[in-house]
Parts: sequence; C-alpha cells; structure tokens
Amino acid sequence: MSAPELIRIVSRSSPMALAQVERVRAELAALHPGVRTEVVPVTTSGDRWMGDLAKLGGKGAFTKEVDAALIAGEADLAVHCVKDVPADRPLPAGTTFAAFLKRDDIRDALVHPDGLTLNELPAGTRVGTSSVRRIAQLAGSHPHLECVPMRGNANRRLEKLAAGDADALLLAVSGLERIERTDVISEILSVETMCPPIGAGILALQCREDDTTTIDAVSGLGDPAAFREATAERMFLHVLQGHCNSPIAGYALSERSGDLSLRARVFTPDGKTVLNAHEWAGRLDPATLGTSVAVALLRQGARELIDGIAH
Repeated sequence: MSAPELIRIVSRSSPMALAQVERVRAELAALHPGVRTEVVPVTTSGDRWMGDLAKLGGKGAFTKEVDAALIAGEADLAVHCVKDVPADRPLPAGTTFAAFLKRDDIRDALVHPDGLTLNELPAGTRVGTSSVRRIAQLAGSHPHLECVPMRGNANRRLEKLAAGDADALLLAVSGLERIERTDVISEILSVETMCPPIGAGILALQCREDDTTTIDAVSGLGDPAAFREATAERMFLHVLQGHCNSPIAGYALSERSGDLSLRARVFTPDGKTVLNAHEWAGRLDPATLGTSVAVALLRQGARELIDGIAH
C-alpha cells in the first residue's frame, strides 16, 4: 500500500511534546521521504490544571483531547509518552497503537543548582515533584528530605526551581534529553535508587484502526524490543488496576537474546512498605509476563495496599 501524501500529527502543545513530534517527523522523513507532515497542537486539561491530577481522573487528563482530535479525523497520528497513557482501561474505541519507538533512557535525574547528589542533600531540602512514585521512594530512602508539589512541563519546573519554589527537582532523563537541557542534571539515579514509571522513555504512535494507510506508513518506525517491553509493562498495570495515587514502578528489559524480564514494585505512600516482584519470561508472550508479575504482587497483598490509598 502506498504511503499517504500528508500525515497530520496531533500532540500536546508543550515544548517537550513538540520535541517528541519532531523526532517522529524526522524518522518518518527518513523512512518515507515523499510524505509531508503537519503538526496539530492541542492543550490538554492536564496541561491546564496545576492541581491534583486525581481530581481530573488521573493520567488520562494528558491524552483525552489528543484522542478526541484523532477520533474526529482532525489528525491522522497521535504521539504519546506511554507512561501518560492509562493502562487500566482500553485505548479509545476505534484507535490502536501502530508503533512503539526505540526506547530512551528510563532513569530519573536530580537537578540541583549547586550540583549536589541525592545523598549529599541536607536535611530539609525541598525536592520538587508531584509524582507519588517518586515521593514514596524518597520517603523510604531519604526521609530527611521534603517533597513539595511541582506540576507543569520540564521547562516550567526549571523556571520554578530558579524562582526558589524548590531547592531541587526530580525529572526524567529522557525528557531533559528531548528539550536539550541535560546540562542541568546533577546526578542520574540508578533504577535501584529510583524505580521508573511504567512506560518510561517509550513514545507510542496511535492511529485510527480503519486508517490502514497511515498505520502501514508508520509501523516501520516501530522497535521490536520497545513493543515487547511496553506490552509487558502495560499488561502488568492493567491486571494490577492501580489508580493515580498508587505508587507503582517497574520496567521490562528485552535482552539481545530475546529473553524478557520484568521488575516491578508497589509502595505505600510513606515508602515504608515495598512489594517486589521480578520474573523472566524467556521468549514467552510479553503479556503473559506482565500478568504473572502482577499476580505475584497481588499475592503479596498489593490489592489491599492499593485499595487502602485514598483517591
């Protein structure tokens, strides 16, 4: 099937989201030199709301308007961070993921004006983050630090740090790479120190199911390892049925041999209780691995822990 002449790409209008779109446009241009692309920016309710995301229905607040533009035919392709796409419910009817791009860095970074590392931060240091995942892990490992609410895109958070709203920030390495601000990183935290969110570092391309022309055009951008990892992680989250206030973390890893593993953790908000699971699937179906790891955590009491957190 021939590639379309024009692909309209809908995305959040933040600088980081637009940088992600530019990556897609560049990869599409290399794969299909004759295809033109056009950006359709939207501002989502999650971008406008600076309060508790739970009051907007969680992470879906970052995708609702993007999905609507795609479904309405105002765009042909949506670019999402997988970590922002809810996994506890199906994709909107009539849409599908056409590709998962090669995965970027999944780790978190500490940003401190004086270049201090996490272990060097003095007691009472105000760390800007609104992530329940980060807050729980910091509470468990560095209880002498204080987490202060910090919403907004990475550029805005860096502005708030400079304005003195916090003493340090925790941000995704991949996000800082996308906006070309790795210069502000004081320390890149290991996944053992700060377990990443489900879907970290993966961009997903979403299309309408009946738009086979666009699906065929963009599917060649997909990375097999990212597909396997995203599938395992999203199935894990789907089976676990966590809510937006649940501190859940984890990542799958696809080896060159084809073996796939998934490590996941569920925390209490104070970080004092941590449930761990780590399994290998060999070459088995990634979704089966995600299910198995979720069941392992449910057997440890994850359901009771999650349901006991207000949301």
